[in-house]
Amino acid sequence: MDKERILLRSIISIRTYVLLAAFAAVLAVLLFSAGCKSTHAKSACGEPVKQASKDERMHWWREARFGMFIHWGLYAVPAGEWNGKRIGGIGEWIMNSAQIPVVEYEKLAGQFNPVKFDADEWVRIAKNAGMKYIVITSKHHDGFCLWDSKVSKYDIMDASPFKRDILKELAVACKKQGIRLCFYHSIMDWHHPDAQAPFYPNYNDGGKSNPNFARYAETYMKPQLKELVENYGPLGVLWFDGEWIRDWTEPQGKALYEYVRGLQPDILINNRVGKGRKGMEGLSKGDQEYAGDFGTPEQQIPAKGLPGVDWESCMTMNDTWGYKSYDNNWKSVEDLLHNLADIASKGDNFLLNVGPTAEGLIPAASIERLAAIGAWMKINGESITGTTASPFGRVPWGRCTVRPGKLYLHVFDWPRDGSLVVAGLKNKVVKAYLLADSKREPLGVRREGEADIVIAVPNRAVDPVNTVVVLEIQGEPDVAVPSAVAAADGSITLKAIDAIIHGSTTAYESGNGKDNIGFWTDPADYVTWNVKIAEPGPYSVEIEYACTNGSEDSEYIVWLAGNELAGKVEQTGSWTDFKSFKLGTVRVDKAGGCTLTVKPKTMPKGAVMNLKSVRLAPAK
Repeated sequence: MDKERILLRSIISIRTYVLLAAFAAVLAVLLFSAGCKSTHAKSACGEPVKQASKDERMHWWREARFGMFIHWGLYAVPAGEWNGKRIGGIGEWIMNSAQIPVVEYEKLAGQFNPVKFDADEWVRIAKNAGMKYIVITSKHHDGFCLWDSKVSKYDIMDASPFKRDILKELAVACKKQGIRLCFYHSIMDWHHPDAQAPFYPNYNDGGKSNPNFARYAETYMKPQLKELVENYGPLGVLWFDGEWIRDWTEPQGKALYEYVRGLQPDILINNRVGKGRKGMEGLSKGDQEYAGDFGTPEQQIPAKGLPGVDWESCMTMNDTWGYKSYDNNWKSVEDLLHNLADIASKGDNFLLNVGPTAEGLIPAASIERLAAIGAWMKINGESITGTTASPFGRVPWGRCTVRPGKLYLHVFDWPRDGSLVVAGLKNKVVKAYLLADSKREPLGVRREGEADIVIAVPNRAVDPVNTVVVLEIQGEPDVAVPSAVAAADGSITLKAIDAIIHGSTTAYESGNGKDNIGFWTDPADYVTWNVKIAEPGPYSVEIEYACTNGSEDSEYIVWLAGNELAGKVEQTGSWTDFKSFKLGTVRVDKAGGCTLTVKPKTMPKGAVMNLKSVRLAPAK
């Protein structure tokens, strides 16, 4: 009888378990059908899944501010030399620069054996420097892959004696040390027969096109990207390059953007997925969306930033991205720290490159500089990481970054008289102190005039490169726009970099012979300056601009203190050939602040001008 009861209970228990399991399975199906959650753009049931907004996706990147770029591949083996000769240009382009045929370049894979590579050490170097993410070349233009690709045999596992998956080891090290892993990936491919390979070594001549490029993109590039995202992720960024080739189009870029986001909805993608846009200057908001998540100015820092656009300035420490054994033109620690503060003060990111050797070592000069930056960041990191752009225009002593309730004053030029002037700040100051002072001893603060703050600082800077002074303030930063003031001779020069730009396309340009207001292709756009007139009286007005032949004849107006002068744009020869033109004389009846405006009336030929400056001079 007891045995029968035990058996009966066991049968009941089994039946109960089976029923519960079946119920759970049905419930799971019902819940899945109702919700269908997935990490992909579409769930398994084909329904769209709510994705994070761009601001949510960009949050970690905007907090990071500082990352490491790594250019590494077969080009580290020749290290800038071929057949006993030093090859000009950047190291990773040696296949192109030395016109090395594909079959010859392939032999480098058999020599690529980086036995000193240590993923944990690389990540540690980046982390100690204050970097928050790493972007490494999964595949550069030469087509060699640093991971175990199932789509190609031209990779680290199949073609080299190393036989270790570099990206897998980096993924593990980054996860262990809390660093975001990101991949650079070249759209063009000098090795693949459906891309540029058939034209080597002269594919650049005439910009030849491959009729099979679409097949390369669909059957090679996309499957490799799928491998990278799904086997080595989740990734922070896919950083594209090589988009300037004739075979790549804007529609292809948009489609690739959507494809990658379909693999990982929260991934970030740079603007080079689109067609050759290094910066995003002058793009409409709609175009910016399609151009990727952030701009990528290369080897430069936009002088006024790119307002309203996320961007990341990528730079080398010397003159090359990929390793060249004889490139010793290293930037100083001072330059690198100033660049970091400058970029952060404009609200965006600094991606600083290292080019490891064929053995797998980051060059000692790079390590030394990163260690020095790390020592500064250990004390001052809160003035970089997680900060936003400066509320000021240019400041004479350095740069400024912001956190809620705090202004970080990055002082490059320490005041000799012990008085640091912060012009135009209207907020009430709660406290001022040196960030390097662990005791946060308050510094003296006084207000001069309506909006100038004067901080009493020590006679000597704590750090000769960049000493950070913290101003704790009440409320959001409220800054008066500074006014241009007269020089000793009474003249006032209004420079393009100081202009207030009103419009959607017009922007400040710098570098390559430019220091001007450009992209002026909308006649509704205009620029203004705040001017402080010291002495009433007549002033002559002179305007300096450039206009290429065929774009002249735009009409414009200059307003100042109730006066109006008209002008017509003349050709100057090119967009960088600047010339000065006298417009006439205006009378300013009283001293004090006023506004000078330059505004187009007509624009018959597609652009107004490249405006460099307006000069006011006392008229006799």
